Amino acid sequence: MLTNFELSKEDEAAVGKDELEVRREDQDKINNFSRLHQRETTLEDELRTKAKDKEDLEELSTELELADEDDKIPYKIGDTFVSLPLSEVQEMLASSTEKIEESVSAVEGKLSTVREEMEQLKIRGQGRQCAPLGNMSRSEYSRGLQCLNHDVAVSSDTHVEDKGSERSSGQPDNIHSDGDCTHRPSTPSAEDTRKVDNGIRVEEEDIHGKPNQDKRIIVSFPDGNPENPYNWHMRKKVYILLAGIVAVINSTLGSSLPSNAINYIAPYFHVNDEQQLVLPISLFLVGYVLGPLFFGPLSETYGRRVIMLSSFVVFTLFTMACALAPNWPAFLVFRLMCGINASSAIAVVGGLYADVFGNPVIRGRAMAIFMAATTCGPMLAPLISGFVSVVSWRWTFWVGLIVAGASLVFLSFLPETYGPIILKKRAIRMRKESANPNIFAAIELEKKGARQMMTITLMRPIHMIVYEAIVLFTCLYLSIAYAIFYLFFEAYPIIFEGIYHMNTGVAGLAFLPILIGAVIALGIFIWYDTVLQRAKKANAHWASIEEYRRLPLACLGGPLYVISLFWLGWSASPHIHWIVPMLAGVPFGMGFMLIFMALLNYITDAYEVYAASGMAATSCCRSIFGAILPLAAAPMYKSLGVSWASSLLGFLSLAMSIIPFAFIKYGDRIRENSKFCQELKARKEQIAMEKAKDETVDKRHAATLEELESGEKG
Repeated sequence: MLTNFELSKEDEAAVGKDELEVRREDQDKINNFSRLHQRETTLEDELRTKAKDKEDLEELSTELELADEDDKIPYKIGDTFVSLPLSEVQEMLASSTEKIEESVSAVEGKLSTVREEMEQLKIRGQGRQCAPLGNMSRSEYSRGLQCLNHDVAVSSDTHVEDKGSERSSGQPDNIHSDGDCTHRPSTPSAEDTRKVDNGIRVEEEDIHGKPNQDKRIIVSFPDGNPENPYNWHMRKKVYILLAGIVAVINSTLGSSLPSNAINYIAPYFHVNDEQQLVLPISLFLVGYVLGPLFFGPLSETYGRRVIMLSSFVVFTLFTMACALAPNWPAFLVFRLMCGINASSAIAVVGGLYADVFGNPVIRGRAMAIFMAATTCGPMLAPLISGFVSVVSWRWTFWVGLIVAGASLVFLSFLPETYGPIILKKRAIRMRKESANPNIFAAIELEKKGARQMMTITLMRPIHMIVYEAIVLFTCLYLSIAYAIFYLFFEAYPIIFEGIYHMNTGVAGLAFLPILIGAVIALGIFIWYDTVLQRAKKANAHWASIEEYRRLPLACLGGPLYVISLFWLGWSASPHIHWIVPMLAGVPFGMGFMLIFMALLNYITDAYEVYAASGMAATSCCRSIFGAILPLAAAPMYKSLGVSWASSLLGFLSLAMSIIPFAFIKYGDRIRENSKFCQELKARKEQIAMEKAKDETVDKRHAATLEELESGEKG
């Protein structure tokens, strides 16, 4: 800000009358600009405060959307709280928001008027050749007017969204005796911290509501920066892809490891109840319900690497504990702990791939490979336990420990991939090196706490299950398919050991056709994705329809899944060769994978920023079904027989297979009536408007700079 000053009597006496008038006019312009600049700063502060109030109200309104219509909401009136119906509170919030918007419009109008007056001062002051003031040279006085022009440019470039003002009101500009115009930085190290630090861009913004304090500097990645995980070398990305696959194979391998060892574990611990024999697998899947509720949010607070490695170490230790279990209760507790920590891979790897694969096509194919890998572990575990448990059931878990230990060495080189955490570490280092406490990464300024975790992590997935038809029916279909998948670990021994009298090791080979089917499904997914991408490039109409992008795969997978169940049930007979029911695993694996790939991707495409909550809902539901339904396997197959028990599952799957066809026909209408989809649409429109506004501001800034440069040249 320029300070007011007046011409001295010595200055007036040293010049002629005409030149004195010119100087007085210029001085009046400088003083007027100073007053306008102060007024502009006051209006900007007021605008920031109102913008913050509006942001708080919008955040509160978003939280209230999760409440039921019949809920009573505590509302503060004066010094007391009263409980009001949700609709009344929402009306009050809407009214308050409307008043703030009107007030903001009024302040913006005043601010626009002030800036126009400052612009006029700048135009009248450009190109002026003036005589010197007192003992100041002509060039020095001209530099003083250029300083005024610079202030106008800075002022016109300042707006609330950018918070880009470089000076506080308490720090004036100075015109040195050498004619240079300087603007004091608000922090001693601002000159250093504004620079790019090893490719990290820093952006300044005022601390909200505190215009006289130091500036807040936000660290971010510039375009093309090699530290941005999107820009890492492909070899590094392939390693991260393999690391995720290794982690999930260990996780799913552990889930079904006791399947063919249970006939040896039960006599050792004197367990005769058939219901209890299912618990080693069921409790592991209960861990799949509990773990993601914590590991997902924690990975977004502390980073992917620390969560994945720490949970994998604990998983490895409890795998060893299972091998050393002294009794049945301890064994079950250790299995539960294994499941909780093994679920980290299920919860985090999706985010891990999203961190490094910016291209949605490559990311989708990486996730398809990951989902195919999730079937490897459960199919290989019965083979391992079937042959190893003959020696000792404990050796089943020693083998699992050996695999986990070797994998831990491979995973120990996993880098941190979560961009906000990488920037946070850089901001911490920059604060230490520059002694500037106001350097931050964006993640450090986010509001985090138990309330937010409860709202986003727990309440939103539940809310989506209850009110979102797409999420509800997707959860139902995936849960049934997942439960049948794990029920087969109880059914296959009944069929291949009971009917065909195979030993546990050979019976474990019956799961391999399911793995083959999953690999075939992966090839079908990649082929269809290639067709989809070509159709998008050709602007084919069907490629632009949300439901046609993924759901046709589920329309193929559903019937295959049904056929496999009837095939298995009615071909399992002593009079039919064992290879016939065993080959039913091929369409089963194909159907299982195609259903999951299609519906999970459909959830992601339909809900985008809310997809994590939708995925959490499906994960919890299918793990609950997978833990409970296998408990009914032995009684059901004994009561109904292999043929009708498998047929019952087939009829249930047949009813579920209608869901993707219904989504294709009615999905667009469902999304139109979805609160989350409509909010997502509104967000996109708001982002588009803000982008257009920013482009307009950038053009205005560029025009102002060009005008200043032309004025200086003139």
